[in-house]
Amino acid sequence: MRLLDRAGIRYDVRQYPYDEDDLSGIKAAAALGLPPDQVYKTLVAHGDRSGYLVCCLAVHQTVDLKKLAQLSGNKRVELVHVNELLPLTGYLRGGCSPLSMKKTWPTYIDEHALKQSSIAVSAGQRGLQMVLRPQDLVAATSAVSGDVAAENGP
Repeated sequence: MRLLDRAGIRYDVRQYPYDEDDLSGIKAAAALGLPPDQVYKTLVAHGDRSGYLVCCLAVHQTVDLKKLAQLSGNKRVELVHVNELLPLTGYLRGGCSPLSMKKTWPTYIDEHALKQSSIAVSAGQRGLQMVLRPQDLVAATSAVSGDVAAENGP
């Protein structure tokens, strides 16, 4: 949030009770009272050419790794194992924010986010979300938008 403050980007913070046994984004969206297409999860992946990268897409969607590879200039992309998240990003599963990771990696956001007036992303802790304009998230992360969602839904 300090990064957004320094950039002069407006956002709202929303807190919700989370369940350690169910950290799903669908449950988070319900707890926030937001539709799933307005709540975005942050995934970390590794490309065969680019190295690590970040991907944001709606919580009810599944990432299409082939589409993400193509958008990111890789031949192949694999999601990192959940055990790698904390050492790589500084964030735990269920609280991974696309902002202020330990290192800055290329960020890709599903193009459907840009159709929303606002989206929620993790504020870096479980049970804490930032709601902001998707264009502001793109600007803050220097993200590239494109189609990264699987066609077959969740």
